[in-house]
Amino acid sequence: MAGELTHLGFIADGNRRWARSRGLPTLEGHRRGFDRVDKIVDTLIDTEVKYVSFFVFSTENWDRSEEEISYLMDLIGKKIDSLTKKAEKNNLRIVLMGRPEPVDPKLWQRLLESEAKTKDNTGLTVIFCFNYGGLWEIADAANQAIAAGAQNLTPETFRQYLYHPEVPDCDLIVRTSGEERISGFQLWRAAYSEFWFIEKNFPDINGDDALAAIEEFHQRQRRFGK
Repeated sequence: MAGELTHLGFIADGNRRWARSRGLPTLEGHRRGFDRVDKIVDTLIDTEVKYVSFFVFSTENWDRSEEEISYLMDLIGKKIDSLTKKAEKNNLRIVLMGRPEPVDPKLWQRLLESEAKTKDNTGLTVIFCFNYGGLWEIADAANQAIAAGAQNLTPETFRQYLYHPEVPDCDLIVRTSGEERISGFQLWRAAYSEFWFIEKNFPDINGDDALAAIEEFHQRQRRFGK
């Protein structure tokens, strides 16, 4: 059997399509999508899942309109504030994965402060992949390894240079909206991930879908090349 699902990842896709299909402004799709994060986190608190990660903004998303980016940055700031309060109440740990530039330094600092405030919490770890790119994570790790004078690296020793190297590999990655691609999400940690592609857009995801993801994972046979 698949074993325990420790790290569940979500590629949160379909926010804009959800809004357009309802005749709503695309920005409303993003707001609704961020609301879904709370539903998923609340559901997973009492499950076997120890880490849940959300791909909320990629390094490629800066090509979107100035209005959309501004709205997303504001949403992320509000979400991290509310999630920090939830984390302090429910023993959650918040982790940020991504690159600081060209994010507003004030917003980045708020994210880092949320990490610091919750770093000693021992419950579910909630990971925001924000201004994140899987290729960039590997390139940044390589540059750190070079700067440290590392030699004869193995996958195990290279791992220590990743963003938050203590975060384990993804056991299952869920992509919403019917798209079937990884889009650079946690490339290093996805080497042996299971994938589940579902038709629902992310704003339609609820707690039951998170539980269904756990059930789906336990139907898989993981062989790791054996």
